Amino acid sequence: MAKQPKDLNDLFFETLKDIYFAEKQILRALPKMAKAAQSPELTAAFEKHRDETETHVDRLEQVFELVGKPARGKTCEAILGIVEEGKEIMEDFAGTAALDPGLVAAAQAVEHYEMARYGTLRAWAQQLGMKDAVALLDATLGEEKATDAALSKLGTAALNQKAAA
Repeated sequence: MAKQPKDLNDLFFETLKDIYFAEKQILRALPKMAKAAQSPELTAAFEKHRDETETHVDRLEQVFELVGKPARGKTCEAILGIVEEGKEIMEDFAGTAALDPGLVAAAQAVEHYEMARYGTLRAWAQQLGMKDAVALLDATLGEEKATDAALSKLGTAALNQKAAA
């Protein structure tokens, strides 16, 4: 039996499974980051994003339904590495003024990964004529960008200066 060549639909589905796994990992990491944060504003930002991440998972499940596939993830080594870096920051900088800026940096690494994935999936969904999927992915991409901007503002407004003092 000849192996059937893979196409953009297959790549879309594989990447969808990747980000689904990633979002589930992020859901587990955010409460730990919120607990570790020293700044009440950073704690609140992590808690808010956890709630948003639950919505992201729901949207991904809707996209799986739209493509007629079961919602399941596949191990994403990239997000596992990024989450592990966040854990190391929590351990190595616990109790220091540098902890919160480190947490912001770790969270932004996650956000940038997600923005790359959602941007790509959105473009592919558009190419494949999946209008409903485009709308769902675009909504999440917008929220990821907003979270990244909020983290940048939080870091540069106070946390980085406090750590440098």
